[in-house]
Amino acid sequence: MDIQLSKQAIDLGIVTNNGDAMVHFYRDILGFVEEPSTPFPMGGQMYRLNCGDSLIKIVVPAQPTGASPAPGPIAAASGYRYWTMRVNNLSEIMAYCEAAGVNIVEPITEVRPGVTLGMVEDPDGNWVEFVTYT
Repeated sequence: MDIQLSKQAIDLGIVTNNGDAMVHFYRDILGFVEEPSTPFPMGGQMYRLNCGDSLIKIVVPAQPTGASPAPGPIAAASGYRYWTMRVNNLSEIMAYCEAAGVNIVEPITEVRPGVTLGMVEDPDGNWVEFVTYT
């Protein structure tokens, strides 16, 4: 299997109930460059911070989570929840994962015009997101 990356870095999503402190740490202490924040599609806010070619996404759900980091949906808990690869061959990757028996947690879905994603679960329950931008 050959994953054809369209970006030579990863995007990391961190879900937290402590948005102000998390943004402060990554932006003000570590020096990541802040982009404009955006609404999170599942409710809440996403703060986007660049580190070189990688992007750290601090997600503050609309409703605070009541759990510590654990396997499951993105907004189910705080902590490191998923990471993202931008790819050019999303359909091929998802078909390959499905054929290999990988748990598909989000089938190929257009989340907004020009943005299509699919997500799988690793053996520990961590989620990996593949995204195509057209």
